[in-house]
Amino acid sequence: MERDGLEALLASAGIDSRRLRHALMLVCDTQWWTLADLVRESATSRRSIEALLRELRLERQGERFRVPLLHTPDYQDLFAVSEPPADPVAHLLPHYEHVVKRMRDLIGQAPAARQALDHVSATAETVVRRALLLGARFWLPGGRVLCVGDHDLTSLAIRLVHPECEVTVVDIDERILAYIDAQDLGVVTRWADLRLGLPASAREHDLAVTDPPYTPEGVGLFLGRAVEGLKDDGRILLAYGASERTPMLALKVQQALSALNLTYETLYPDFNRYFGAEAIGSAADLYILRPTTKTRPAVAARVDKLATAIYTHGPQSIESAPSAGERPDAEQDFMPDLLVGDWPKDLPQPRAKLSTWLAKPHASAPSKVAIAVPAGLEAALPRLLLAGRAAHVRVRLAVPPRELPVVTTVYAVTVDDGALDAVRLPPPSDEEGRLVRRILDNAHGKLANTWREGLIASATARGMTLTKNDARTLIRAAAPWSESVTVLEAPLHRLESLPAAVAATLAALNG
Repeated sequence: MERDGLEALLASAGIDSRRLRHALMLVCDTQWWTLADLVRESATSRRSIEALLRELRLERQGERFRVPLLHTPDYQDLFAVSEPPADPVAHLLPHYEHVVKRMRDLIGQAPAARQALDHVSATAETVVRRALLLGARFWLPGGRVLCVGDHDLTSLAIRLVHPECEVTVVDIDERILAYIDAQDLGVVTRWADLRLGLPASAREHDLAVTDPPYTPEGVGLFLGRAVEGLKDDGRILLAYGASERTPMLALKVQQALSALNLTYETLYPDFNRYFGAEAIGSAADLYILRPTTKTRPAVAARVDKLATAIYTHGPQSIESAPSAGERPDAEQDFMPDLLVGDWPKDLPQPRAKLSTWLAKPHASAPSKVAIAVPAGLEAALPRLLLAGRAAHVRVRLAVPPRELPVVTTVYAVTVDDGALDAVRLPPPSDEEGRLVRRILDNAHGKLANTWREGLIASATARGMTLTKNDARTLIRAAAPWSESVTVLEAPLHRLESLPAAVAATLAALNG
């Protein structure tokens, strides 16, 4: 038997050869494997598994392979005889097979992953085990959980396992928010580009769960927003993984954790498994982190200074970040009263940050506003337009905009040569249109409050009396999602449903 190459490979791995020895045992157990499955099961990087397979006597069926039973004894003395680190909730999982099955279906039907957002789907077992771990470690009845990004659909698993707790999701992907809402499991959804802030209605949670982009910038940003969404005694569950070949990357990420003055309560190795992410073994550790008294000051000092580029792919990636000299050109034919975003410093107009523009109404009432939207922040465009009341807004964009169905209720929009011009429309003449416009024009205020006052005004115009409580009852019946949310925080599919819901409340005045 020739196995010098295998022994040399294991010897070169030293104490870390345990991963390879475990993978060797798996591929010798008579089961057929694909490369992706073996990577995920062994939590070992694709490159390491490929190096192992090159040294083995394999039989193949298409993309599947195994060590023939005849040759298994040749390798038995090299197996890892001990089990991997204990799974803290493995004993609970058999009792929740129905939830695992439901989550497999939900994950399978979910919107496709977006590489530019570093999406990689976790397995159904992983998200259910996250939910089980939350319940095993914390008292969840009456608790509030915040999912900071949720392409994995962990929020749905938590609600299926722990319907007694409240779950909120903040995410940049409108498709994910719409999909979660469509399941009708009681998850609260909020739109957010975390680089521009956390929604005010997504605060005061007991626990936060996040599986962020695996860059130091991405981990730092998502953790910072998670801290902002927590009560002082809260906890954060963080999924993060790195290849066994890249300890320096893991160090940079852990330095980002240290910079936020978070303490490590527990770390479960290889707790999370994924479809994809084979460079890191399709696996990630699970950290349980606790803020300290020094965490919030550190977040306040750092989180808003993180760069736009936080991902590993696409226009928002670290590699594609623009140089300091790349800025929008000055407007020659449009003299704005206010500049929003990053503009040349020699322009004389007052200016506001994108995050400030979204966070609160501007102190002045500018008639013309110029907004610079860098590559990677295009998803914020509808909110950036709705956040002000200027008669004319010009937006400089790196990427042509998609359809803007909600925005066109307020603005006449034209696009030409990298610029979008939005000219404010006059208020509609019909009662329903006026009320919808009133709500959209008060984008920073609580949506239900503006709606309530508009309903009362409509009732008064008809010679009717409508109390605040009665107006709230009508709104809850037509749009229960509208409670406590602003226009800028609401997912677009909710805003698109607003005219029909407004019409229903106005019709109820006649009933």
